[in-house]
Amino acid sequence: MSAAKAIDRFEFERALWSRGVTRVAGVDEAGRGPLAGPVVAAAVVFPNQWNDSGFDERLRDLNDSKQLTAAEREDFFSILTSLPEIYFAIATVDSATIDHINILQATHRAMNEALAKLQPPPEHVLVDGRPVKSMEIPSTAIVKGDSLSYSIAAASVLAKVTRDRMMLAFHEQFPAYGFAGHKGYGTPQHLAAIAHLGPCPIHRRSFAPMKPAAARLF
Repeated sequence: MSAAKAIDRFEFERALWSRGVTRVAGVDEAGRGPLAGPVVAAAVVFPNQWNDSGFDERLRDLNDSKQLTAAEREDFFSILTSLPEIYFAIATVDSATIDHINILQATHRAMNEALAKLQPPPEHVLVDGRPVKSMEIPSTAIVKGDSLSYSIAAASVLAKVTRDRMMLAFHEQFPAYGFAGHKGYGTPQHLAAIAHLGPCPIHRRSFAPMKPAAARLF
């Protein structure tokens, strides 16, 4: 058995369920690093009954979205959003707001907005990465949580697929930038397009290379 297969990705959820915390949400984001487009967050609550009945086998290989192919992410997205016993919500923060409040605050806003959409509300949140101080619900931050918790992995898939679909739509509006290929990340093709055409309406003006040189100096 490989090390990856040996990981119990329900460990954190089970620990909370055993203490009577029944509604445990995993939350994650996609799009912190790109030069263009929104940041997207998703929150997912699996039924605590799965602790006794077992995990849906179709989700057995669910993992950090970065470890999955685009086709695998789409398959998991379809399953996660079609099972009535799974609660989920998705929130986005656009590039103009990112420029106004900075990417860290925008990411936290998206996470909190996704959690606020969940009904009934979660009792505890598993967060990928570092703690989110603005989160009012009790939470546990887990480094590399998207590969250690099924709930966070599910959130990472929903956020990633949602954002990728948005970037494909933006590609139709602004085809010269190649958003369909790089999804807004700073690839050589993308940087060359910005240098040639300048930024378009979905570019993050507070990010280099859109940021004025003088601002970067100080």
